[in-house]
Amino acid sequence: MPWRRWLLLVSLIVALALGARTWFGRRAEPEPVPEPPDSTAVSVRSATLWFASPEGGGLAAEPRELPEQSELHARVATLVAALEQGPRLEGRRTLPAGTALLHAYLDGDGILTLDLSRAFRQGFRGGAREEELVLGSLVRTITGNVPEAKRVRIVCAGETLSSLGGHFPLDQPLDPEDWP
Repeated sequence: MPWRRWLLLVSLIVALALGARTWFGRRAEPEPVPEPPDSTAVSVRSATLWFASPEGGGLAAEPRELPEQSELHARVATLVAALEQGPRLEGRRTLPAGTALLHAYLDGDGILTLDLSRAFRQGFRGGAREEELVLGSLVRTITGNVPEAKRVRIVCAGETLSSLGGHFPLDQPLDPEDWP
C-alpha cells in the first residue's frame, strides 16, 4: 500500500507542476488592433452648412461631407449637430453650444417643425444681428439640404417660442427666402 500512496503523491506533484507551468507560462494575448471603419460601407453626401461669416456681417456657406441618412429625423439631426459643432473652415458658430434636435416633423404643406433642446434658447446671447444669424443659419441649412422642407417652424423642448431674442417672431414658420 505504501507504494500506491507514493504513486498518488508523485502523480499529484507532477500534475500540480504541469498546471503551474501552464498557468505561469502563459503569455498575455496581444490586444486586438481595432480596424478603421470601412468607408465604402458608409455612404456620404455633400451638404452645405451656413455659418456666420468671420466678421459677422452675414452668412457664409461651408461644404461638408455628412453620413447619408434616409430617415428624416436622422438627416435633420445630423445637420443640426454639424451646425452646433461650428465651422471647420472660416466663420463662426451660430447655434448655441449644446443645441440638439429632439424631434422633427414634416407636415403635408412642407412645413418642417424642429423641436430643439433647451440649450438653443438658454444658450442664446446676443442682439438682433446675432438672432438673425442664428435663425438664418438654421433655416438656410435645413431647407437647402432637406428638399421636402419648404418652411421651418422652431419650437424648444416642446414649447412654442414667440422669439429667440425678442427681435424675430417664431410663432409662424420661417421662409428661406426671408433669410438671404
